[in-house]
Amino acid sequence: MVVVKATNGGLKVATAESCTGGLVSAAVTEIPGSSKVFDRGFVTYSNEAKIEMLGVPAATIAAHGAVSAETAQAMAHGALARSSADIAVAVTGIAGPGGGSADKPVGLVHFASARRGGAIVHIERRFGSLTRAEIRQASVDQALDMLIAAMDG
Repeated sequence: MVVVKATNGGLKVATAESCTGGLVSAAVTEIPGSSKVFDRGFVTYSNEAKIEMLGVPAATIAAHGAVSAETAQAMAHGALARSSADIAVAVTGIAGPGGGSADKPVGLVHFASARRGGAIVHIERRFGSLTRAEIRQASVDQALDMLIAAMDG
């Protein structure tokens, strides 16, 4: 659906991924014809990669953490700024099984989509006690839904 809608709308897409490790990009590029609409994907698993590749301010990560609305939004903005895409989606979260805390439990994922010249949309999901693979797949599904929604607006 992403490839069809982007093709029909003459739109290019970029991704900025952390906990999904490129799975959103893989899902888009698995579809024939994706080369016409997929510009690039950034896999920024480390904080340093988010800062260097996407221009996420170190102060944002220091103040809010890598898994936050602010970081997800900065990732989406950075993906647009560093690509020729019209729409970008960003994913950052805690897929587990470790790494969670009381404030940021395993299964917490922040998403942001941005359209060039438009608003950035943020969604927070708490996937709960799913497995690592299930959290990552649910995150891919959410990111793809956000790309589709961004094409409408």
